[in-house]
Formats: sequence, C-alpha cells, structure tokens
Amino acid sequence: MDIQLLTTWIRTRYAELKTAMDAGQTSTELALIAGALLVGAGLLVLAIRTKLLEKIGIIDGA
Repeated sequence: MDIQLLTTWIRTRYAELKTAMDAGQTSTELALIAGALLVGAGLLVLAIRTKLLEKIGIIDGA
C-alpha cells in the first residue's frame, strides 16, 4: 500500500470526523486507523532493526 495515499486518507478522514461530518461508524474507523498506524510503526521498527543488524554484521566482519 502506498504510504502517502494512506497518510492522506487518514488526515482527511480524521478531519471529517473531527468536524462531525460523519453520521456513523466512527469508532470502527478510528480503530482501523489506529490499527494501520500500529502496523506501520511495527514495519518501521522491523526495517530499522534489519538495517542495524546488517550494519553490525558489516562492522563485525561477518
């Protein structure tokens, strides 16, 4: 999934929810947004960890 598209969608959807333009499903959508943010954070941590382990291997000569 394209990260820019996802962040744009989250920002616009959050703005709509904040201005109360939505009549329903707000808690479900907020849960999905929170889940998407958690998954994104987890993938970021995994990418950083993988890159650091790669660099440590280069430093150790492995």
